[in-house]
Amino acid sequence: MFKKSRYKPYQKRRQPPSLLILLLALPLILILLELLARVAVSVAGKNAELAAYEGEPTEVTAYRLKFLDQNQQTYGGLPNSGRLVAKRRLSVGYQLAGNQQSKFWRINEQGFRDDQPVSQAKPKDEIRIFILGGSTAFGQMSSNNATTFAHKLEGSLNIRVKQQKASPEKFRPDFLPYYKPERVKALALPLRIREGNYRVINAAVPGYTSGNELAGLALQILPYQPDAIVVLNGYADLMLPSTENETNIPYVEKFLNNAAGHLWFDLTQDMKRWLNQTYLVKATQYWVLKPQPTVEQLTMAVREESVPLAQRLPANTTELERRVKRYQNHQTQMVRLTAAAQIPLVLVVQPEITGRSTNNLSLRERELLSELGSTYTQRVQAGYGQLDTKTGQLQRSFPQNVKVLNFYKLYQNFPGQAFSDAIHLTDEANTVMADRLYKTFLELPRLQIQPAKQPQ
Repeated sequence: MFKKSRYKPYQKRRQPPSLLILLLALPLILILLELLARVAVSVAGKNAELAAYEGEPTEVTAYRLKFLDQNQQTYGGLPNSGRLVAKRRLSVGYQLAGNQQSKFWRINEQGFRDDQPVSQAKPKDEIRIFILGGSTAFGQMSSNNATTFAHKLEGSLNIRVKQQKASPEKFRPDFLPYYKPERVKALALPLRIREGNYRVINAAVPGYTSGNELAGLALQILPYQPDAIVVLNGYADLMLPSTENETNIPYVEKFLNNAAGHLWFDLTQDMKRWLNQTYLVKATQYWVLKPQPTVEQLTMAVREESVPLAQRLPANTTELERRVKRYQNHQTQMVRLTAAAQIPLVLVVQPEITGRSTNNLSLRERELLSELGSTYTQRVQAGYGQLDTKTGQLQRSFPQNVKVLNFYKLYQNFPGQAFSDAIHLTDEANTVMADRLYKTFLELPRLQIQPAKQPQ
């Protein structure tokens, strides 16, 4: 009989899986890299510079909406890096908070983009024109309040009043001459507009569609006794699914109906924000990657998820017709409200980058169109064709109270850069918009002074 050996046969020791080691070491590696990044930034004296970086250009952050609830708290899970504060309001979806300002804009206590407050009690000599619409009407990406078309339009109208007072002989007199030769000369002169202090009030809100604007007109604007109203819109209505009536704060309804989903969404967004605020990530983005916002991020004032603009536009004729029909219904209701109050209404189909001539595009505009792609161009052109048809019908149905302008190709031959993204205008392009609206107001019968015949 052989004795059992006291020694066990040699067995190779198990090695811990390399993936497990990596997972265990990863947090330590990230912590070390974060510490190194902080030391490097501190030694370079760039702490303040990096702290101010928000992951996108300063003006983009300044115009980004930041939604607050009734308790002045941000909604869990929603981005909160924006500077333009908006609050939920059931009647209109949301509205801009009053008394806020940045380097690029100032919002008065009523929530309008205006340097001064607007009282509902209108001064006797004040002639009020309200601007309604979305981000293009608001003046998204404008350098400041003074470079918006609303402010420039106000200046032009008040200059016209001063010209009438300073040189009355250059305008039609109060009474037409009795004799024909003098009367013909008088009729050749431009009509005067009502004299007073013209106030153009920018009540547009980024992200608004016609449904929001209709509610705002009925519940907020009419009590201010406007003498005329401009509504500049169309693009956001083409982007909004036909199942929705207006733009609302993203995800709010989903959050209310799915508490568990809201919690998970909130946690993941908080983690993402925390990572984006680390020195390692911020320094890499700021000095190495230098990421730029996409055309979709720049164009859409309110968005729930990153979806290319071409995919937001209706993909078939049925959906397009539904969206345009909704737009027409809202516009018609606005027309009826203003007609009942005898307030002239100027409906403007807003400009858009595909309306530009390829011969006059700037380098930046060429890059934007390339990023947008041919599918986007085809779909947006089809949408604008439908908008033009429907607004034309409104003009014919209400000829006494409505003036319709299609500005889709307003910048077709503009020699400089007109667009900073698909729909938002440069400061120079805002001047063109103001000039065209100014000429329109000079021709509005209810703002003109019609001369009477010379008494016998």
